[in-house]
Amino acid sequence: MFYKPAGFIASVMCAGMMVAGAWHSVACAQSHIISLQKLDWSTAEHLAAEAVRVCQAQGYSVTATVVDTTGHQQVVIKGDTVPLQSLSVSYRKAYTAYSYGLAFNKNTTSELIAAKVTGPANGALNTIPEVLFVPGGVTLRTASGGAVLGGLGVSGAPGGDKDEACALTAVKKFQADFQ
Repeated sequence: MFYKPAGFIASVMCAGMMVAGAWHSVACAQSHIISLQKLDWSTAEHLAAEAVRVCQAQGYSVTATVVDTTGHQQVVIKGDTVPLQSLSVSYRKAYTAYSYGLAFNKNTTSELIAAKVTGPANGALNTIPEVLFVPGGVTLRTASGGAVLGGLGVSGAPGGDKDEACALTAVKKFQADFQ
């Protein structure tokens, strides 16, 4: 006979009742499903495209990358004449803004640098492949400013401060949609 733990049976019963639409007074076991908030692909696409447009209007060809709450690329949009390294750099800025912005409650890679979150003097944190403490990354948060939804990284302008300004402008335009 096949043994099924009581927790498994309760979970199956609970799931079956949800599918059937029967929300009776049966106490469901602890859920083993984790839900994550993140931007939908369309909003992420608009955000990255806006960052590229803002920089383009200033004469800069850049790449904009949005990472979601898993730290993976959700959207990448690159200008027509971006330097090759801007693809990886924009991702690393977005990843750093997301992961370290979440951990240290900062909103940009510039804020992380100013707070000296870059780690020990030997630069050990910069040896992590995805991490890059350079201006140009913005932590994406819900409209209420609470939950972190990911990060936006921009690369290709002549200076990270210009990249970050384009990213911040795009975020401000769409922030109300982050609900």
